Amino acid sequence: MEQHAIRTAWEAFVTGGSRPPDLPLALLASWKRSQALGVGARVTEAPLADTPEIFRQRSQNADILVAARPALERAGHFLAEASSMMILADASGFIIETAGDPRVVDKGRRNHLETGGRWDEGVIGTNAIGTALADGRPTQIRGAEHFCEDVQRWTCAATPVRHPLDGALLGVVDISGPVTAFNSQSLAFAVTIGQEIETTLGRAAKIEHEALLRSFVSKRSIWLSEEMLVVDRRGFVVHAAESARRRLDFATPDDFSREMKRMIDAAAPAERWEQNCRARFPNASLEVVRHEGQAIGCIIVMHQARRARAAPITAKSNGEATITFEQIVGECAPMREARERARKLAANALPVLIEGETGVGKELFARAIKQAGPAASGPFVPLNCGGMPRDLIASELFGYAKGAFTGADERGRPGKIEAADGGVLCLDEIGEMPLDLQSYLLRVLEDGVVYRIGEHEGRRVDIRILSMTNRDLMAEVEAGRFRRDLYYRIAATRLRIPPLRERGEDIVALAWGFATAAAARLGKAVPDFAPDMLERLRAHHWSGNVRELRNVVDAMVALAESDRLGWEDLPPELSEAPAPREIFAAAAKLSPAPLASKADLRAAERTTILSQVEACTGNLTEAARRLGIARSTLYLKLAEYRIEPSAGH
Repeated sequence: MEQHAIRTAWEAFVTGGSRPPDLPLALLASWKRSQALGVGARVTEAPLADTPEIFRQRSQNADILVAARPALERAGHFLAEASSMMILADASGFIIETAGDPRVVDKGRRNHLETGGRWDEGVIGTNAIGTALADGRPTQIRGAEHFCEDVQRWTCAATPVRHPLDGALLGVVDISGPVTAFNSQSLAFAVTIGQEIETTLGRAAKIEHEALLRSFVSKRSIWLSEEMLVVDRRGFVVHAAESARRRLDFATPDDFSREMKRMIDAAAPAERWEQNCRARFPNASLEVVRHEGQAIGCIIVMHQARRARAAPITAKSNGEATITFEQIVGECAPMREARERARKLAANALPVLIEGETGVGKELFARAIKQAGPAASGPFVPLNCGGMPRDLIASELFGYAKGAFTGADERGRPGKIEAADGGVLCLDEIGEMPLDLQSYLLRVLEDGVVYRIGEHEGRRVDIRILSMTNRDLMAEVEAGRFRRDLYYRIAATRLRIPPLRERGEDIVALAWGFATAAAARLGKAVPDFAPDMLERLRAHHWSGNVRELRNVVDAMVALAESDRLGWEDLPPELSEAPAPREIFAAAAKLSPAPLASKADLRAAERTTILSQVEACTGNLTEAARRLGIARSTLYLKLAEYRIEPSAGH
């Protein structure tokens, strides 16, 4: 509708309340809200706060203000000749900053469209800031579309700004100017700036979360037997053991999140967090985590005793290590699924085939299954079926009678099967068991009776079988190298452990844990990790999985000459490896010469990232898509190369 038609419709609405024809439904809804809230059409100005209140509001909204600072500074240049200004308001419509054409900024004071003014619909009626907050979407209000007559001299375009982690509404970015200076691109400009602010907030949150996880890993060895929560300063749960979530007994995950946000509030001092925690969870303790002097979150330790209290990874008197599911590091979706499935499998005595590449932690899961199952009080007896001569495997597994063979113990000896009676027999590399011994094992599993080599008297045993393999056993069956009947006997249920390269941020948590443990053994301070180091760890293929990562970190901590691990501390197989292959491929296309050195590679990588960010005018989601990498990876690269994600940089 043209301005004249809208003005006519507005006059009809405010005088008689009639619904004008052809008026956009969203605009009509806003007018009705304004009227229902008691806003007078002749109101000329928004409420204006005094200086102390302005200071308080700006302090409470420091995060969004800092994130918007680069855009505000640019607005002073870009909007000076466009007769417009940029406005940043908080989630209540309170204006915390303005920038742009000084003449327009000055004109805004007439209606209190300035720092300290409050522009929600409830006090000043339909306007881009208040209506964008009410509708939760980008909004443009032009001239006569405003509810208050004196405000109709403005044209405004605003978009909500939400926190990228949980979608919480933080505020509004608005582009305003005289109605005579209307620009159809103002809304698109506001949306672009809003996206930039959200990206900056996401990058800052990621840095803080990594610092929180570092602190959590360093405390994990102290509180291995306790359930722990890691919460950032906005109440966002960064890490929570599944058992802790269940024990807190909230009806839904949303209820859990809301409770954490009530307890941990960025606007409240950190001391209040502790008071709230003690009031809500009397048997818990809270430790505030600080980064560069600022409280960035906390670690909550739940101390209440449990029937099956988780203990540190330690050794029993019989030499057996005790491990629980809570002690297995990993919060990525594949690991959570594997843990949940393993927990369910543990409840019965069915055989389980645990599948996964070398070094993924199959035995950890086997021990946790045993500890959570009906045979928890029984023995856990492991046997590696690979790399041993046939006769040695047979005697180790079945035992032997007195004088069974030359060199045998004259009293005879029980095998691993007998040793596992009442508990769990864990057969590693089951796929390498000689074919002729497989039939004997099958008979034991079917009958529950074991015969020692050279003995005709059977011995009854009650065991649970947990088998492990890094092979495709069904393919071995089809090739005739593994008995089909034994396969179906040991693989009544199957459990796949994901390789490290599929575990995303778990790599960082594991690296911090290994570094903390290595530093403690060596009597060193726990080292910090440089961003490029963490990115290289994430990008590596890890063919040896967790075992390889542990060896790499142990070696780096042992050889490090400072308390910060960087690229130079990486072993050659990582430091000389190419960058993530998607970026490397793009970088290679830009370079006319081979990328021989690390410096050449990094320079080409920086150029590639910069060109894509510029091509996408600062849209990091699109830039990451073009580069073929995760957005979180792009954030780290931007920080590493000090690239500002602004258009045309």
